[in-house]
Amino acid sequence: MNLIISRQNYKKYRKTATIVSHFFVFLQGMKIFTSRQIKEWDRYTIEHEPVKSIDLMERAASAVADEIARRWVPMRVIVFAGPGNNGGDALAVARLLAERSFAVSVYLFNIHNNLSPDCAANKKRLVESVKVEEFVEVKVNFDPPVLDADTLVVDGLFGAGLDKPLAGGFSSLVKYINQSEAPVVSIDLPSGLMPEDNSSNVRANIVRATLTLTFQQLKLSMLFAENQPYLGEVKVLDIRLSKSFAESKDSRFSLVEEGELRSFLRRRWPFAHKGEMGHALLIAGSYGMSGAAILSARACLRSGVGKLSVHTPKANYTVMQMAVPEAVLQMDASELRFTEALDTIAYSAMGVGPGLGTDETTALSLISQLRRANCPVVIDADAINILAAHRAWLQQLPKDCILTPHPKEMERLLGAASHDSCELLNRASEMAARLQAYILLKGHYTALCLPSGQVIFNTTGNAGMATAGCGDVLTGVITGLLARGYQHQQACMLGMYLHGLAGDLAVRTKGMESLVASDIVDSLPAAFRYIED
Repeated sequence: MNLIISRQNYKKYRKTATIVSHFFVFLQGMKIFTSRQIKEWDRYTIEHEPVKSIDLMERAASAVADEIARRWVPMRVIVFAGPGNNGGDALAVARLLAERSFAVSVYLFNIHNNLSPDCAANKKRLVESVKVEEFVEVKVNFDPPVLDADTLVVDGLFGAGLDKPLAGGFSSLVKYINQSEAPVVSIDLPSGLMPEDNSSNVRANIVRATLTLTFQQLKLSMLFAENQPYLGEVKVLDIRLSKSFAESKDSRFSLVEEGELRSFLRRRWPFAHKGEMGHALLIAGSYGMSGAAILSARACLRSGVGKLSVHTPKANYTVMQMAVPEAVLQMDASELRFTEALDTIAYSAMGVGPGLGTDETTALSLISQLRRANCPVVIDADAINILAAHRAWLQQLPKDCILTPHPKEMERLLGAASHDSCELLNRASEMAARLQAYILLKGHYTALCLPSGQVIFNTTGNAGMATAGCGDVLTGVITGLLARGYQHQQACMLGMYLHGLAGDLAVRTKGMESLVASDIVDSLPAAFRYIED
């Protein structure tokens, strides 16, 4: 089947097809601000729009109520509100839903008799509206309401301002909610989930939402795999915070921007020849692992490189010649493994690692190869495993090299396990800065850690790509882009986006369960056409 898809149809597909992603990004290319920066963003909007704080809260609550009313018919609703501004949002949502004929009961937890000003103001509005069926302000004792499948729970206990695990009565309430069959809508963040680092959190004390309606942008913790069970479906609601603040404020974290990718795409001029398109070297494969070399080589060729040379053991000659006839084969002296370092002066870029094996002779040949590299280098798979087993060699890596580890490989490189994805990401980012390298930490949202300390998350890809050989394809794509003349950061950004996009296109015909790495290679032309449109 010809995988040609228009940008309009693809975007429609990304928004509606749950097989691709359990949520879609409202504003692609958006910076990801910390909780502290988001508070600054709120204050800036209030001062410069100008808009009153209570009116901004009403704007956010209206967006939540609109989304709930769009998804559910009027029904029984239980609203749990905390004493802060997240609770203020919840109280406003309760009032707006009651005005739309939902049967709303509200429980406001004011244990310390200390409501935020906007929460207190919305409490007053709610009481005066007299449209809710029940309003209970909990100060001492709490008799929980019955929660069943016919009851919608609105979780407004704690939002993005939480900085410590829930405990005491709130943890008991969270467990009570989670044990019920009621669908749960969390405002901004599921209560108990912190916006960035959850390495010290108590997972049992986090609300498991059915739907999370977050404001203006994704929070960093929403991008980590271990937090997905608490988020449910995620939708970003635009509450019209200041654009000038977002444009002027620096952020360490961001999402890859499709428009930026198009801005640096290299186009072929009509009189181009292969010598101008770059010459890539791929060092890959060992006896029994020719498939990794084939996948990487095919992906490299599909990424626009003018010429590809593959250095592989003699045992792979026949299968490589048949599977990738476009590649020039350089046979290693060994029948079984990589044993001899090459001069790279003639090459535009080098990729090393797919299917290489970790034999000690190969390990010594690898470090020799890396020492003498004088072109951009991509390091993946067994090359990473070799470096993890010889961590002192990391200091000998060429500047600006690109490493593409998955989480377990990253932990091996670091020499220690991490408690969660946030900790692993921070450590990977520190290593990238220390080595002056580019580290692509692979995952559902692959994170590109730059030498500057910044991190760019990819937004394409799906769970069907959790299959053998997928990483080999990524290595080939990035190596090909480097050889084609893209700068390191450009090659990484474009490579991970195209790789994920090809997976998204492939899954439309193959499905998640049947997707294999070669399907991603076959879909690369369609991915390129989409970006080029």
